[in-house]
Amino acid sequence: MQLLADILIAAIAALHLYFLYFEMFAWDTIGRKTFKQIPAEVFPKTKVLAANQGLYNGFLVAGLVWSLLIEDPMWSFYVAVFFLSCVLIAGIFGAMTASKKIFFVQGLPALVALILLHLK
Repeated sequence: MQLLADILIAAIAALHLYFLYFEMFAWDTIGRKTFKQIPAEVFPKTKVLAANQGLYNGFLVAGLVWSLLIEDPMWSFYVAVFFLSCVLIAGIFGAMTASKKIFFVQGLPALVALILLHLK
């Protein structure tokens, strides 16, 4: 179970690294393709806000990767639980406020990883 949890944590970190990239550096291109419901003229006006969001995704990546590098099993567990919980809460909030799809892309993988961590 631990290996499966670690693989899922790494995948979630990679996904959030992608979010960081497109929110901070490709908001006008990938952002438009991703959020088709937002009018095109909004993207230049919200570039700084998106970059701020991307930075927060970077903090999630850092925490998730950190949890994989900690040698002490208990501390690794605690750090992973904290950052996966942050991802889960963000996924739930995104589903409630923006699009239900956000829960399945962001929240559900974090929930599965949390369950796997607790099954070991």
